[in-house]
Amino acid sequence: MGHGHSHGGEHTLPEAQGKRARLLLAALTVPLLLATLLGMFLLWPAAGKLPPKTALLAPGVNLEVARVQEVPPDKNPREFVKVSARGLTGPIAGKTIEVSVPPEVFANGTHRGSEMRVMGLVDQGEDGKPVTRYSYFDMQRSTPMLLLFAIYLLVVAAVARGRGLRAVVGLAASVAVVVFFMLPSLLAGNNPLLVGMIGASAMMFPAVYLAHGISIRTTTALWGTIAGAAVTLVMALLAAGPTGMTGTQGEAPSLLYGSGLNISLSTILLAGVLISGLGALNDVTITQASAVWELRAAMPNANRLRVFTSAMRIGRDHIASTVYTLAFAYIGTALPVLLVAATIERSFLDTLLAGEIAEEIFRTLVASIGLVLAIPLTTGIAALLAGKGDAESEVPLLAEVEPAAERPRGRRARRS
Repeated sequence: MGHGHSHGGEHTLPEAQGKRARLLLAALTVPLLLATLLGMFLLWPAAGKLPPKTALLAPGVNLEVARVQEVPPDKNPREFVKVSARGLTGPIAGKTIEVSVPPEVFANGTHRGSEMRVMGLVDQGEDGKPVTRYSYFDMQRSTPMLLLFAIYLLVVAAVARGRGLRAVVGLAASVAVVVFFMLPSLLAGNNPLLVGMIGASAMMFPAVYLAHGISIRTTTALWGTIAGAAVTLVMALLAAGPTGMTGTQGEAPSLLYGSGLNISLSTILLAGVLISGLGALNDVTITQASAVWELRAAMPNANRLRVFTSAMRIGRDHIASTVYTLAFAYIGTALPVLLVAATIERSFLDTLLAGEIAEEIFRTLVASIGLVLAIPLTTGIAALLAGKGDAESEVPLLAEVEPAAERPRGRRARRS
């Protein structure tokens, strides 16, 4: 029974080995899928359990859209700035109004032609008559964002074609899990860790299978991701207490606590650590699973240990890059916080261990541990499923052949 050499994952296996691998993975994956669906059903909140939503605006306040017509010359204000704008929606459509804009917004993006959402508040004028005063609420960005999303879809379709578009659909399905299951379930008071684990599993099924198809290779990557997520969660649970991670840093946790919701902020932090690492985890597991199958195709006679060690050479390069991937992502998003911290007179170590910065470092370290350990876990699973070769007839990869200068010399070389 010969070995195939296509790149379809399971087609690199002999038929009998491929069948055994598919049956084993199905026996593991189908129960996981059923358990995930059952968990979502049991944790799905009833409508009566959800807290009432808080109104965005106070009674009598309305939001409209206006386009800036004129701006004062001062480009570095320290107080609210009055700008002239033309209304585009509602009762102010076609009218010129005066909008009060915060100084930081005015200095960083407010110019002639800027569209913003303005908040109208009815007040009493000097003559005793009601007058509506308008202030800045947010930038109006729906059209530019939709255009950017359309460009994103076009680029993905042009470069990755159908697979890329399927990945976008998988992403949309994963986001739907967060919006329609995880957030309501957490607001209903369900255990955040349980919701996080069920939600993470539910997110990965569409993300992996829609993007990469159903195969031994992708199912191996799925299990590698699940294993890495489990390691991440265990590390987070073990390290949260000793490192003082309370989940109370920032404005949002304070608002949650003040709302009276029955939510544990510390466990919300741990669930967030789990979810935040899923994308990078899936990236490395897909890469390692693919590496094992390609190596099996290139070395059809190699034994499982040889395939594993060869794939781990690739994995070590991936580990080296993941060491800084999550850290760079945090530094980029937290740059304003880091700048504020840099203006405070204290040691570098105290800065790293303070508040939101320490929380993000904790998140990065824990997620990175899970990410790094997911590589040998995925490689091992894939090597076991990739089949058993004939060690006697094993042919080494060219990259593993010793350089001539380092090989032991034979009798003829010694004589010369």
